[in-house]
Amino acid sequence: MKNLISKLDDRGVYYLTLNRPNVMNAFDENLIEELDNVLSDISNNQKIRVLVLTGEGKAFSAGGDLDWMKRMANLSYEENHKDAMKLAVMLKKLDRLPFPTIAAVNGAAFGGGVGLVSACDIAIGNEYAKFSLSEVRLGLIPATISPYVVRTVGSRNARYLFMTSNLIFSEEAYHLGLLTHHTLNNNFDNLIEKNIENILKGGPEAIKASKDLVFYVEDKKIDETVMTETAKRIADARATDEGKEGTNAFLNKIKPGWQKND
Repeated sequence: MKNLISKLDDRGVYYLTLNRPNVMNAFDENLIEELDNVLSDISNNQKIRVLVLTGEGKAFSAGGDLDWMKRMANLSYEENHKDAMKLAVMLKKLDRLPFPTIAAVNGAAFGGGVGLVSACDIAIGNEYAKFSLSEVRLGLIPATISPYVVRTVGSRNARYLFMTSNLIFSEEAYHLGLLTHHTLNNNFDNLIEKNIENILKGGPEAIKASKDLVFYVEDKKIDETVMTETAKRIADARATDEGKEGTNAFLNKIKPGWQKND
């Protein structure tokens, strides 16, 4: 795996690391495909008791890769929808893994990176963790990740994050519900290990059943209809004049029209 590092220890802890540190572990179609394949491969692995997902280097994931965004800007509506569905499917697979998942947020988590964090069961951030959903500044929306973010932080906080694009840090992310725990970097590994140890004390089948129970009693399941609709909405946003202008402005490091008087 070119863009991922994986390791399964003898306790059944599966460590999965995004390995594109030169671009802050940003998404492109290749990373999405690799993640999707790995998640499919491990979903029925009886040896895995818990997954720890993190990023190599100083970032967790900075969202969309710039080269990928350039390619998306030149695709047709149908191609954009197909591309967005691949991300939606991958996130659903992460969300529905039968064993516990921990996002070890070691740095910046932007855009799609926030989606990864929200799709995990537990999220732990160090003092360098920071978050932003800046899609509206590009004339876009955080569509395919929205079911997981809204479920994690609630409607009111999601509106705040989606509409302001504010950069928030660990303590605020914790209070909003985006992080389960936050700590100083020198205690980061210890806190992750403590959560792993607590998970390993539980019966593997009982833990799987407990996770499935949460999905069963949720008010609204993230089903094919929701996934298709959110993929449609980002494809719609990418097709608008505002979306094209905002993306072009971002890629060319200029201000879009709605920011010129700031």
